[in-house]
Amino acid sequence: MFKHILLPTDGSDLSVAATKQGVRFARAIGAKVTGLSVMPFQHTLLYEMEIPTKAQEQDAKRCKELSSRYLAAIEKTAEEAGVACDAVYERNDFPYEVIIRVAEQRGCDLIMMASHGRRGVQALLIGSETQKVLTHSKVPVLVFRGT
Repeated sequence: MFKHILLPTDGSDLSVAATKQGVRFARAIGAKVTGLSVMPFQHTLLYEMEIPTKAQEQDAKRCKELSSRYLAAIEKTAEEAGVACDAVYERNDFPYEVIIRVAEQRGCDLIMMASHGRRGVQALLIGSETQKVLTHSKVPVLVFRGT
């Protein structure tokens, strides 16, 4: 069965619930987990205007701090459950690409992630990282849907 589960998180309540269930599932089947947090880069909306270096550094620090918090929660849950866990943090504007790449590079045989269940125009405008992973991944994906 599955031996290594990738647990991407965006820090949302639904994502946290999915990672907790992912750790429980890993424990039940004797698998290890890798937590993953992907943060976007800061972009300017004004033409031909550079983002000041200080602002970029502050943004990088803030993203790292948030990701550290998200990943620490997965590591704590895994430790309490007796599940081997490592954590990966990356910055990229296309989280689905990082999720797929990390799963392949780390030898994960399952990706378990949340779906916020956006439909219609909202899904079209916001997009769904889960849908993109489902569409492009060769690694099986287990979708967690909260109530």
